[in-house]
Amino acid sequence: MSALSDARAHLRKAREFLEAAELSASLDLFNAATSSAVTSGINSKDAICLALTGRTSKTENHNDAVTELRAAGPSMTAQASCLGRLLRLKNRSQYQAADIAQSDAFKAIEWASRLLRVASQTVAK
Repeated sequence: MSALSDARAHLRKAREFLEAAELSASLDLFNAATSSAVTSGINSKDAICLALTGRTSKTENHNDAVTELRAAGPSMTAQASCLGRLLRLKNRSQYQAADIAQSDAFKAIEWASRLLRVASQTVAK
């Protein structure tokens, strides 16, 4: 597959996980909503990086994803900050005993939506 076709595949996944996040939130499943929003954001990052640089990396350290997005170009600085905020909710939503608050779930969905918009615009170029 080419970088552009891989970017499009990640964009589709980002949309799917964002829709799952929105549906989960509507059912008051805030941990699942946040987790899905995080996954959407990561896929948006992959789509952006593939479209702009032709590559993306997969590491266990998601902080590397923020650095990678920032390195994709000066226009991605704000998006990298958005991804960083989103990734900070990953462990809370997936691994910790405490539940995610409704307000945090809605913030996660908002951040994932922003990243998806940018990814859609970037891949369409």
